[in-house]
Amino acid sequence: MATGRTHRPASRSRGIPEATVARLPLYLRALTGLSERSVPTVSSEELAAAAGVNSAKLRKDFSYLGSYGTRGVGYDVEYLVYQISRELGLTQDWPVVIVGIGNLGAALANYGGFASRGFRVAALIDADPAMAGKPVAGIPVQHSDELEKIISDNGVSIGVIATPAGAAQPVCDRLVAAGVTSILNFAPTVLTVPDGVDVRKVDLSIELQILAFHEQRKAGEEAAAQAAHPTAAHRDDSTEQGPDGDVPAVMPA
Repeated sequence: MATGRTHRPASRSRGIPEATVARLPLYLRALTGLSERSVPTVSSEELAAAAGVNSAKLRKDFSYLGSYGTRGVGYDVEYLVYQISRELGLTQDWPVVIVGIGNLGAALANYGGFASRGFRVAALIDADPAMAGKPVAGIPVQHSDELEKIISDNGVSIGVIATPAGAAQPVCDRLVAAGVTSILNFAPTVLTVPDGVDVRKVDLSIELQILAFHEQRKAGEEAAAQAAHPTAAHRDDSTEQGPDGDVPAVMPA
């Protein structure tokens, strides 16, 4: 089976926009769910709703793949799964190393979705000598002194960094020097890499802060709406009272 070292996705050479590339995994996830339910075809509207995008945008994205669907029928689910998987490079084996086997690194190692999506965890690496040889997700952890040899022996081109922030850049530098050209960074820091190396950053704290912003804004909008339109409980209800100030038992017709 081919490895990631010798095969690269065709997206760049075919001129597919980065925004479209970023949406392809969303389509693939939705299509995989349909495939698992044995759904043969899907309309652009249905697939767009499942992927959380606009249907016009979906049709434009698929035009870059040369897939236009059939009027009145829609898209063939299995064929689209193949098309997108091929474009993303998921029809081949991509060996991956995870560096930093703390709580997050161990959780990533135990994630069961890698293999089914074309990725093979080739090695787990940590700088702590006490971790060496310890099995995590059935894979023995190897010491970081062996990093370059591990990358060479396994033909690794994708590295995952799950180290503390202070160790991330030195680990990144070693990965790049050893031949890794794509890095998924979970460390809470910005990495500096040379041209030709792709970095994707996952920062959970930033995502939570963005959600906190939206929650605060929604709370402010609700408070403003309440101030502009007081509830019935706070309105003057004197018109509903009887002549003596009591609410009459039977309202007049």
